[in-house]
Amino acid sequence: MSKSVNPGPTGSNSASKPPSGHGTSTLPPGLVSLLDHAQHAQRLLPDAVWAYFNGGAADETTLHANALAWQTLELLPRVLRPLAGGHTRVHLLGRTLAHPMLVAPMAYQCLAHPHGEHATALAAAALGAGLVLSTQASTRLEDIARTYLPDPDRGPLWFQLYAQPDRAFTHELVQRAAAAGFEALVLTVDAPVQGLRERERRAGFALPAGVSAVNLVGMEQPIHPPLQPGQSALFDRLLNHAPTWDDVTWLRSISPLPLLLKGITHPADAVEAVRCGAAGVIVSNHGGRTLDTVPATARLLPQVVQAVQGNVPVLVDGGIRRGTDVLKAMALGASAVLVGRPILHGLTNAGATGVAHVIRLLRDELEMAMALTGCRTLADAPPVVTWTAPHTAHHPR
Repeated sequence: MSKSVNPGPTGSNSASKPPSGHGTSTLPPGLVSLLDHAQHAQRLLPDAVWAYFNGGAADETTLHANALAWQTLELLPRVLRPLAGGHTRVHLLGRTLAHPMLVAPMAYQCLAHPHGEHATALAAAALGAGLVLSTQASTRLEDIARTYLPDPDRGPLWFQLYAQPDRAFTHELVQRAAAAGFEALVLTVDAPVQGLRERERRAGFALPAGVSAVNLVGMEQPIHPPLQPGQSALFDRLLNHAPTWDDVTWLRSISPLPLLLKGITHPADAVEAVRCGAAGVIVSNHGGRTLDTVPATARLLPQVVQAVQGNVPVLVDGGIRRGTDVLKAMALGASAVLVGRPILHGLTNAGATGVAHVIRLLRDELEMAMALTGCRTLADAPPVVTWTAPHTAHHPR
């Protein structure tokens, strides 16, 4: 790391310091890969919290397929190519980023470490990684903006949004994000209802006292009329307020911030997103947490890239565990990638120091993979990837 990272929170919100996590800021010895971070974090976290962070929907087929799909892509190196002066820089929404990695939006990070989202923000800023803050963060969005924005080497700061039933509250939340300095909105579109997360239910997960979605405080819950005979609690109640394309149009009308849609898997939806004025799309199956047996994002990415025809950037998340995975994503046409669970593992292990170590490992691996495949810049990546038949592979979680 080129900078020291102070893991202490800079805000004063009581919910940012719950009695959870072991709270160390010292990196344990022997962690040299993201898999090492995952295995060590599992030993530290309560079983129920581990199940919440790392479980998937139903049989977890998509959860495992995400990582396996990147592994079953093979890199085809070129040799003796000039590499001096190479770099990992990319351009995204009018900015030049030091590398193509952003921290994915993840809820309730204070479950992993007492400093929670503060520590993640400090580390991401210091390592030049973009940060996407979850609507369900356990720390106020204004506090995270104050933590992240002052670093001159930071990446972009985006706010992930779940459209709420109360449009007035959603409007207020969007205004808060813009006023705090967030630079884009990321609307999650693939979770009108929660997935069937059986591992989490078996473990009996529940939020402990002191951890909550503090940015949703004050939101009024809709009042539902009684169900009539034959009506469905899902279709006739919960889904009455599910977001539609009209909500995308409405969000664009009320906010000056660029709007990206997260959870795009079908090419036709990517085309519709462009038509509705989205500034970008994120190919995501929610980390395998919503609908099981959705294809892996690595397999979906090329179709979405082709569908948008270069009109907007395409990002991707799901199962990225190596720098080679990042290179493969860029080779398939991604503009950047989002990294999720490994960030939580690093946070669990050593707070901001652990998050910074995870990001540094990925960037070092990316640079090494570029050098060994003959890529001086990421623009050189497209010709170096080929598909192979699936094979037995390791599943880092």
